Amino acid sequence: MTPEELIVKLNDAIFNPLILLLIAIATVYFLWGLSMFLANAEDSAERAEGKKKIVYGLIGLFVMVSVFGIIRLVLDTFGAPIPTGI
Repeated sequence: MTPEELIVKLNDAIFNPLILLLIAIATVYFLWGLSMFLANAEDSAERAEGKKKIVYGLIGLFVMVSVFGIIRLVLDTFGAPIPTGI
């Protein structure tokens, strides 16, 4: 097994599903914060908590999309074929 094949198999079996799971979790966390923010219009403490969740959700999404891009860059650098499924 060549290193390129190993990288592609690791990417397909571990990294892509893990990144997609973490993106889904960050999206749910963001939406949860958004719903807290909108549902508690009169309570400033709950709105602040909702804002915090929104920011952390967005940071999580940014980091996961960045990791996804970095993995694609590494695959391209080593000349490994980039999967088209995602």
